Amino acid sequence: MTEISDSLKKFLDEQKLGYVATVSPDGTPNLSPKGTIIAWDKTTIAFADIRSPNTMKNLESNPNLEINVIDPLLRKGFRIKGTASIIKDGQNYDGILNHYRERGVKSPIGAIVLVTVKSISEVTSPLYDLGFTEEQIKEKWKKHLLGL
Repeated sequence: MTEISDSLKKFLDEQKLGYVATVSPDGTPNLSPKGTIIAWDKTTIAFADIRSPNTMKNLESNPNLEINVIDPLLRKGFRIKGTASIIKDGQNYDGILNHYRERGVKSPIGAIVLVTVKSISEVTSPLYDLGFTEEQIKEKWKKHLLGL
C-alpha cells in the first residue's frame, strides 16, 4: 500500500477530470472519464458511479484498475494503480456521498468505488525532457486551446 501525499490530494481536488482503466471480462480494455476522483484518506482514492455500467461490471469481476489524472495545461499528472471495492451503503458511503453533495454533485450516485492505492507514479510530457519550463508548456497549450 502506498501513502497519498498532501500534494497529490491537492492536485486531485484541483483537477476536474481523470480516467479510470479497467479490464473487461473478455480481456479488452475499458477507459472511462471520471469527474469525481478524490483522495479519501492517506491510502484510499474514491470516485462515484454516476454513469459507469461497464466500469462497475468490470470491477465486479476484476478489481484491479489504473487511474490517470493529468493537468491539461501543464502536461503533468499522476498514474495511480490499485484495487477497487464497491460500496452502496454504510458510514464510508454516507461520508463520501455527503462530500460530493457539498461540492455540488447533483447526479444520482449508484455506488462509490474505493481504491486501495498500490502504486503512484508521476506522468510528465516529453517536452520537459527537452528543457521546456512549466510556464512555457502552459502558455503553449493555452494558445492551442484558445485557437491562437
